[in-house]
Amino acid sequence: MYKTIYVPVDNSDYSNQAIDTAVTLGKKFESKLVGSHVYAAQMHDYRFKQMEYTLPDEYLEETELDRQRKIHDSLITMGLELISDSYLDHMKKQCEAAGLEFEPKMMDGKHHVEIIKDIQESQYDLTVLGVMGIGRVRDSQIGSVCERVTRTVDKDVLVIKQLPEADDEPVRDTILVGIDGSPQSFGALMTAIELAEKFDKKVEAISVYDPYLHYSVFNGVVNVLTEKAAKVFRFEEQNQLHEEIIDTGLAQIYQSHLEVANTIAEERGVEIKRTLLDGKCFQKVLDHARKPNPWMLVIGRIGVHSDKSEPGLGSNAENLLRSCPCDILLTTRLHYPELDLKAEETIRWTPEAEERMKRVPQMVQGIARTAIYRLAVEQGHSVITSDVLDEAMERYMPKSASAQTERLAEMLAIEKARQQATSICKTCGVTASEPDPVKCGVCNGTTFEIITPEMLDRIAAMEGGVSEETTYDGRKLKWTQDAKRALWTMKDAYQRRRAKARVEKSARIKKLPTVTLEFAANIIEEETGVKLVLPSVDTVDQLESQETTTDESLKLIGRDDKKNPLFSAFDWTPDAAQRVLQVPHGFMRDRTQNRVEELATERGVGIIDLPLVEDGIEAGKVMMEEMIKAQDAAAAEANGNGVQAKTANGNGEKAASKCPFSSAVEHSNGNVDLYLNEVGLMTELEARKKKN
Repeated sequence: MYKTIYVPVDNSDYSNQAIDTAVTLGKKFESKLVGSHVYAAQMHDYRFKQMEYTLPDEYLEETELDRQRKIHDSLITMGLELISDSYLDHMKKQCEAAGLEFEPKMMDGKHHVEIIKDIQESQYDLTVLGVMGIGRVRDSQIGSVCERVTRTVDKDVLVIKQLPEADDEPVRDTILVGIDGSPQSFGALMTAIELAEKFDKKVEAISVYDPYLHYSVFNGVVNVLTEKAAKVFRFEEQNQLHEEIIDTGLAQIYQSHLEVANTIAEERGVEIKRTLLDGKCFQKVLDHARKPNPWMLVIGRIGVHSDKSEPGLGSNAENLLRSCPCDILLTTRLHYPELDLKAEETIRWTPEAEERMKRVPQMVQGIARTAIYRLAVEQGHSVITSDVLDEAMERYMPKSASAQTERLAEMLAIEKARQQATSICKTCGVTASEPDPVKCGVCNGTTFEIITPEMLDRIAAMEGGVSEETTYDGRKLKWTQDAKRALWTMKDAYQRRRAKARVEKSARIKKLPTVTLEFAANIIEEETGVKLVLPSVDTVDQLESQETTTDESLKLIGRDDKKNPLFSAFDWTPDAAQRVLQVPHGFMRDRTQNRVEELATERGVGIIDLPLVEDGIEAGKVMMEEMIKAQDAAAAEANGNGVQAKTANGNGEKAASKCPFSSAVEHSNGNVDLYLNEVGLMTELEARKKKN
């Protein structure tokens, strides 16, 4: 697999460990090792010339100065070459002891430039380099050479991040590999399997899907939309669609990636562990890597959502490169599972089915096609028709889900869930959709944790009772006092809001009517990275009252119903303050407040009243209306000759899309982008309006 291994060296701790690792790999794969060191003689020569004016007068005579330059150049070049030779000699001796072929290289120039040039011009199968060099300081995460090389070269790179510890350190026996269904991730799996076979290691495949993003976005925009915009968003339908359909469907799709990975491993005679997690991809992989203390993490340079034409690293790969505690192998290998390859080569699409797939946003088309292909192969179809898409819809959507969405029966479903026990799969953590389940619909697990309303009531009594809150879309959710106190241990307001949204969403996914301390603590500790310690104060009100501003020029104007404060240098009338407090706390409220205060400064007023606030946000409403009209017009043009499907608000019933993925993701992406554009353009529109 790795016939030629390249190791840039600089005599640092991580560089020396890179040599040891490369030699270990080389012995298993019978590799040739190439070591290189880059020195900077030209830079020293340039610096010497810059400092020549500081020499004593007797050295500034032209003949003497020319002689000094030659002496300096000779000494510097010779000295740096000797240093490079000593660095490479250390690697040479290790290769000789291991019986490996070795080739040394010395280069003059900029370190990362010469290394990248050498890799691109040579045929190395693997580059092994330390995460930091001799220039590392206390807070360094990654060295500049490592960062630039890994971002630039399109070859396999093993970054050494783990230095040898005490002799009694537990054996690192697991290779962790990230699976997202892309050919790059399955290529990483193949590499991990081959490494496991050579080094007698275990393999664990981990797959992560994110059901929390849409909830946080919707929670942030709900109170600032115009009436027409709110109808376009249709939050109640969106949430039901995600929680009853998309979240479960995503879990099933990513679980299917793990099943395909398991099939690939079984064909090689290797048994792998499979782990499905929910949350932010790189964060969950990072947290998981910290627990089993793996020997190595293997991931593709890019993933399923990356633009294949764009060079560099995917966002998850880059985050993990910086933060992962173990060695990380970034691979370029591609592998197409037999099932997916067979589907691509033998299965055809009807024009009608292809037309329906065009409505799926580009960023999720790969996921949708993979799911449909796998269903087609399983069912023995050679042509994908609209009927096959309907079958996929039935698999990834509960029966009658579309009708439920249209009738807005979400609240009834929630009330029903509150009155019965909740069954949570112990294998994948997904809540069963029916009472007394026998088998998990996602991972086929058969063991469940049963949570009854009586259990929640007993826990609530022990945690200081409960208080009920209304989420942004009208649902009721109870919090124990201890759970709310735990939330307020987070001093950063944005981080606290983010954690609260995650707790709410997670409770809804698991169909839990009450948030307990244990439930909230898991998410809070994930967000903060530290062990939760409850504050000594007795009530949540005391915690809320402690939130103040450090700017003495600002005064407290008021608080919203969630106790979030409004500080300002201006005086506000009560109705003006109340109007601004209706905007969601955080980024959007800050933008609205800043806009209104800029207008007050422009008009030279000291007290902000309701008309001034309305003027400040009116431009945003106009912009939103204009953008919705533009969106409607674009949709009409795309449908041909301006003909649009009638909606339930018009003269007929809404024509339900039969594509299992189109309407779901179309709304959640397109309209959110529309709103975010509106937020960013409000100030410019106001400026033009005032000028005119």
